[in-house]
Amino acid sequence: MEHKHHIVVVGGGAGGLELVTRLGNRLGRKGKARITLVDAGLTHVWKPLLHEVASGSLDASANEINYRAHARKHHYEFQLGRMTGLDRQDHRIVIAPFHDSEGNEVVPERHIRYDTLVLAVGSTANDFGTPGAQDHCLFLDSLPQARRFHNLMLNAFLRKNHYAKEGHDHQLPITIIGAGATGVELAAELRLASRELPVYGMNHLSPGDIRVSVIEAADRILPALPARLSLAATRELQNQDVQVLTGQPVAEVRKNVVVMKDGTEIPSEMTIWAAGIKAPEWLGRLDVETTRGNQVAVKQTLQSVTDPDIFAFGDCAACPQPGSDRPVPPRAQAAHQQADTLFKTLRHRLDGGEPVPFVYHDHGSLINFSRYTTVGNLMGNLSGRSMYVEGKVARLFYASLYRMHQNALHGPVRTAIIWAMDRVSRAMQPRLKLH
Repeated sequence: MEHKHHIVVVGGGAGGLELVTRLGNRLGRKGKARITLVDAGLTHVWKPLLHEVASGSLDASANEINYRAHARKHHYEFQLGRMTGLDRQDHRIVIAPFHDSEGNEVVPERHIRYDTLVLAVGSTANDFGTPGAQDHCLFLDSLPQARRFHNLMLNAFLRKNHYAKEGHDHQLPITIIGAGATGVELAAELRLASRELPVYGMNHLSPGDIRVSVIEAADRILPALPARLSLAATRELQNQDVQVLTGQPVAEVRKNVVVMKDGTEIPSEMTIWAAGIKAPEWLGRLDVETTRGNQVAVKQTLQSVTDPDIFAFGDCAACPQPGSDRPVPPRAQAAHQQADTLFKTLRHRLDGGEPVPFVYHDHGSLINFSRYTTVGNLMGNLSGRSMYVEGKVARLFYASLYRMHQNALHGPVRTAIIWAMDRVSRAMQPRLKLH
């Protein structure tokens, strides 16, 4: 049997799934290569939407993509499991055994051989070793974590509504540690959820009873974005009755309390950690060079500096930018651009061609405040200057980001159908998912 070049992509996040979709449609369908996706989950949800799943404003089941079904339609294979090892000499990766919810082994440990390996495993929250963070904080790295947060939030709302009815203390303090895009957008979603409660019969609990606070160690929220955007976001959060605390890091997280560096204690019955990211720790144990944050060190071609047969991109890769001493930022638009470049490189690779260097183009940033407003800055392609946008125009651009992702996975016709179905669903379904 003729050996087909085997491209194995580990990680079915935004970048990984876009890459295998294009490779499958172009190479797998024509039999030019064998394409395999490895992921520890059965379904994909666009990670920038997880805060909406957590708040209940988005039904994850309506936005999930089943890897098996998608693989069959787009001519690639899917392997369920978590990568735990790498044998570079034998060109094999190790996939851990898969167990069901009761601990029974469903699939034993497997080894998958590759000709080209692509690591696209994303990132996890970085608590910077803060005492108590792992024990007392909620995280939004994955769909199961977002769903857990949603269930805990609903139970807290129901409990406080009952306390209010009985005349007991019923304030619910919620604290978000970290005021990057995820933290800021989650705060707005939580405020929306608090204002929707009377619609569902929780008439004894008012929005003011749910105190939402955002803590940022830097001197302003959204510290990685332009100051004008940060100022607009601060004003919007304050207009939505969200407390914004900046300029001081969190020293410790205890049960129902967040302790600041100066000793100030902030009551918090639900604490969410959104203050930083790092690559998964197991990457640092592989036989490839990684950074202190476990990111795979890659060249501008996205090839590992250790092995030319291994590529990495997205949040799990430290990719240099020409003319800068800082790597490509861990953003969704960067992963999307890298997937496009890597697709070209892997096509050239089959024909013996050279890899394509990756050049990052910053198209700006958009911050969505739930159904209230959207603000952001868009980068001009010709002038290089940024243009500030807000309101309906910014909201349109923000919505287009997800549609671009869907278009990469489904094509324009199917994406148009999904968009129409979403419009109908939003008109017929409740605004807040209360189950």
